[in-house]
Amino acid sequence: MSILNATIGEELIPLVKPPITQEQLQRYAEASGDYNPIHLDEEAAHRVGLDSVIAQGMLSMAFLGQFINQRISDIPEVYLTRFKVRFSNMVRLEDTITCHGKIKARTTENEGYEFVTIECWAQNQKGEKVTVGEAVVSIPLTLKEEVKA
Repeated sequence: MSILNATIGEELIPLVKPPITQEQLQRYAEASGDYNPIHLDEEAAHRVGLDSVIAQGMLSMAFLGQFINQRISDIPEVYLTRFKVRFSNMVRLEDTITCHGKIKARTTENEGYEFVTIECWAQNQKGEKVTVGEAVVSIPLTLKEEVKA
């Protein structure tokens, strides 16, 4: 389903990410400079009563970004205007994350673009939302006209 012709309320094809691994957390730490052992080591986290929620939560945010980008990357001249995300629940190493989204709104302004608002969320295998967000994608009206022709 392309966002070019999706209607308000229509759901986008989900993106499933396999369980987060310790190796992914290590790569995240190296990329971000976050070497706090509580964020990387499940045993260290449990000793202080935490799960390694920060690094894994950041990965769930990145997965949502990947979900949105996969929906627009092959459409020329379409770009992400705004993307807001927030955590809503714990993410654990064994969680399989599935990213979902649906078209929330479509607006046209005098700037020559249609703005598509996508409500998106990542949920674990239990169906609990772990990260929620909203993306606004800009589509040139000239591109919309080409698709209709």
